[in-house]
Amino acid sequence: MHKTTTLLFSLFTVLLTTSFSKDLCHKDDKNTLLKIKKSLNNPYTIISWDPKDDCCTWVSVDCGDATVDHRVISLDISNDNVSAQIPPEVGDLPYLQTLILRKLPNLSGEIQPTIAKLKYLRFLWLSWTNLTGPVPEFLSQLKDLEYINLSFNKLSGSIPGSLSLLPKLGILELSRNKLTGSIPESFGSFKGELPPELFLSHNQLSGSIPKSLGNLDFNRIDFSRNNLEGDASMMFGAKKTTLSINLSRNKLQFDISKVIVATTVNNLDLNHNGITGSIPVQWTELTLQSFNVSYNRLCGSIPQGGDLQRFDAYAYLHNKCLCGAPLQSCNVKIQATDLYLNLPSE
Repeated sequence: MHKTTTLLFSLFTVLLTTSFSKDLCHKDDKNTLLKIKKSLNNPYTIISWDPKDDCCTWVSVDCGDATVDHRVISLDISNDNVSAQIPPEVGDLPYLQTLILRKLPNLSGEIQPTIAKLKYLRFLWLSWTNLTGPVPEFLSQLKDLEYINLSFNKLSGSIPGSLSLLPKLGILELSRNKLTGSIPESFGSFKGELPPELFLSHNQLSGSIPKSLGNLDFNRIDFSRNNLEGDASMMFGAKKTTLSINLSRNKLQFDISKVIVATTVNNLDLNHNGITGSIPVQWTELTLQSFNVSYNRLCGSIPQGGDLQRFDAYAYLHNKCLCGAPLQSCNVKIQATDLYLNLPSE
């Protein structure tokens, strides 16, 4: 009995030791990661990657569980002085769900076409780099994508309308690039499961906002600092559940007088446009964290109540003839030049 117990204990110890010493990392993934490291010129962030170690323990790498045979599912290389292009080998991590290459100011070239092979990719974050070229059409082939962030790069060309076909896409962040052309009409029919968040600010987009966008209940929208023209009233509506709308610094021209803003909106920025009319009384129902309608062509009395008086005169200045707190009283006779500037009351 004693010998049997000892034998069983010894066997258990061997099995336990073996299980702990076994390299969980798939050998193909390890080889691919080492090629990526070499292509990036052995950056400091991942310099500790040692071929002798289990790659599932490496910094910037996450592996899945046994259901995916512990394959690499996440790669995050950020905040480094990498001087290279996106390695084509990233497409050779077949189970990758998250790819983050962020704050790599010397990462250059176009977005790597081999990314199209990553059929399980859900989270793509390539920002604060020196990437150039177009927003790739091939991204629309990656049907599991939920999040795309290509902001703070030097991407150019038009926005592919096919991105709206991604069935799970919830957030599209393309701000601070050099994108041109118009907002795709197809963006009014996003197939995503969640209310979309759409960030296109600080580009060179032009033309009108497609009327089809009025069909969607966006969560957050930022089209600021472009060259958009015409009507934007379709972006508003009482039945929407939008939280934030920023259309500032464009060339939009429409009458705001009858625009109903959803009571869910807490950030509203329309400054530096050509918007006309008067501020609706309904806006006093809003709970606002930020608000700005300055540098437009608004007129009439600012409705009293709600949060509209919580903001100082700078949120209202440089309109055609706005009056009332926090600006001059509507009963005060002032010079035409002062009226145009909407000087604050003393």
